[in-house]
Amino acid sequence: MFEDIPLIYMNVKILKFWSLLYDHNWRRYVTLIPPTFLVFTQFYYMFMTEEGIDAIIRNSYMLVLWFNTILRAYILIKDRVEYQSLLQDLEAYFYDLDKSNDVYVRNLLSHVNSNGKVMARGNLFLGLLTCIGFGLYPLLAAERVLPFGSIIPGIDEYQSPFYECWYVFQMLITPVGCCMYIPYTSLIVSFIMFGIVMCKYLQRRLATLSRFKGQPEWIYDEVIECIKYQKKIIEYCETVNRLTTFMFLLEFVAFGTLLCALLFLLIFVDSAAQAIIVCAYITMIFCQILALYWYANELKEQNLSIAAAAYETEWFTYEIPVQKLILLMIMRAQKPCTIKVGNIYPMTLELFQALLNASYSYFTLLKRVYG
Repeated sequence: MFEDIPLIYMNVKILKFWSLLYDHNWRRYVTLIPPTFLVFTQFYYMFMTEEGIDAIIRNSYMLVLWFNTILRAYILIKDRVEYQSLLQDLEAYFYDLDKSNDVYVRNLLSHVNSNGKVMARGNLFLGLLTCIGFGLYPLLAAERVLPFGSIIPGIDEYQSPFYECWYVFQMLITPVGCCMYIPYTSLIVSFIMFGIVMCKYLQRRLATLSRFKGQPEWIYDEVIECIKYQKKIIEYCETVNRLTTFMFLLEFVAFGTLLCALLFLLIFVDSAAQAIIVCAYITMIFCQILALYWYANELKEQNLSIAAAAYETEWFTYEIPVQKLILLMIMRAQKPCTIKVGNIYPMTLELFQALLNASYSYFTLLKRVYG
């Protein structure tokens, strides 16, 4: 069970508690209905507001964040069977590797479990800081504002006691939104991290192929098993990509724009405390995107390294059937499995750098126009 796999345990436990995976109970409706209502009021605000550009930018960030949060939740529920099947595959592959007596493999599992726990806790801590920032920002503003700009038709949201009630409502559902958004991201990164482990394990098997030297039948059987394992890696990565690729496309466009907007917002803040809070928003976006692109890039590199590991087996010294099989592995590995943005662009550090460059370029343009 996933409880014995620290890599995914915390993330799956939170999603299961809120009934987004496995269970179906009243918590799912508590999780989805209030944030969905909030998002509708945020959209109405964006169409009807007459506030300044600084308020529009800040609340656009909040709207995209909340919209992305509930979209993830609805997609997770819609595709929950596939996600649960993917989790079962990960568990099966994990326990299969856990049976190994190879110290290298056991160290791989220990390392990925440790990184998974640190990442899950770190992301939740960043989410907590951001939630605190959401609550503190209105308290530090020169005039009445809400944590998330929203309008309910026919009601003045800045008049007491509605303002106080709506403020409390928004702050109560913020931790719920955090528990939908953060564990989902951490879970996807965990899937990618385990894909990297699978690639390294296959490289290890190829690197130790020489232990069967002088036993051609055993070499042939081991190469066949390596090809089967390579196929498992391909299917695993394709499943992760299919479940996430269009979500990543939305985030690529939205968060690139928001990074630019939040940098621009720093020009308008009224105090150092507000500037710190905006910087916290930027940090959360940056860390979330960096983790995804870092490990997605590593997954691509480790897939390419399978070809190098296969070539270094001294394949030309083996029998002809084995040589052909290894050459097939090399050819397939040269077309690496990758996580893509909208099934178009591979998620690499080069694409991440291009996103940052574009955001900063548009920020400097806005600064010149409005500066």
